[in-house]
Amino acid sequence: MREHYFNFCHLNHNSMLSGTAVDKMLPLVPQTEKEEDTNCILFIAGEFGEVYKGRLKLPGKREIYVAIKTLKAGYSEKQRRDFLSEASIMGQFDHPNIIRLEGVVTKSRPVMIITEFMENGALDSFLRQNDGQFTVIQLVGMLRGIAAGMKYLSEMNYVHRDLAARNILVNSNLVCKVSDFGLSRYLQDDTSDPTYTSSLGGKIPVRWTAPEAIAYHKFTSASDVWSYGIVMWEVMSFGERPYWDMSNQDVSQDYRLPPPMDCPAALHQLMLDCWQKDRNSRPRFAEIVNTLDKMIRNPASLKTVATITTV
Repeated sequence: MREHYFNFCHLNHNSMLSGTAVDKMLPLVPQTEKEEDTNCILFIAGEFGEVYKGRLKLPGKREIYVAIKTLKAGYSEKQRRDFLSEASIMGQFDHPNIIRLEGVVTKSRPVMIITEFMENGALDSFLRQNDGQFTVIQLVGMLRGIAAGMKYLSEMNYVHRDLAARNILVNSNLVCKVSDFGLSRYLQDDTSDPTYTSSLGGKIPVRWTAPEAIAYHKFTSASDVWSYGIVMWEVMSFGERPYWDMSNQDVSQDYRLPPPMDCPAALHQLMLDCWQKDRNSRPRFAEIVNTLDKMIRNPASLKTVATITTV
């Protein structure tokens, strides 16, 4: 089995990078082994690129497995900027529940983003493959990790805008890490209510998106909290599709998802809190982390199962 080796500068997590600065700060050499020894394993093939599993050996450090995200040939300059913009955003983060950027390759083709490798892949498919295999406490532990990552993100004044189980990665120890920052944006902190207003256009993941974000394209940490409530539902249902086969129009009509089977009442109530129509009434991620910590310390609070009623 032949795999890629890389030798490159490590991105400074404290650096604030622009899309154009990446090339200057990360002069990367994509391979150091002979050509015949540099194939790697295709992991995921997508519309705009592919993800490979490879190995990385940094000078003075042990070899590690990494995920290598590439842009497909024929990309436009805008696609290249957008691709590297995600790397520049990730490079500012340093948290155990945020996917770690190892570096980028920009001086040769294909352009690559290199991150830590997460053995169990995306959370939604992982849960479907292991339906019913985890205890409530294990699931709450996963949710706690996601909430901690989102708390950090909000403290960094970033809004994710695409929080969903498909964009959470899971490692071999069941640690969940927030990933996919292609839609993430920095919130200006010179106001009492930091908001990112997107321009019209582009697809919105309606099933995960807060009402005010759908209606007015206004995104805040509170809109990420709404999305987190949907992620909670995905986790407790072992990866079911939110709102099943309902149309996007029906999803937008103030319907609230019922509790998944055997879901503790306390967890469903937290979901409902995240789905408050008034964004100012939703809990902050710091509150969510504290609430989940209390549940983990007091498992008896999770014994009462929610009744399935339409809210």
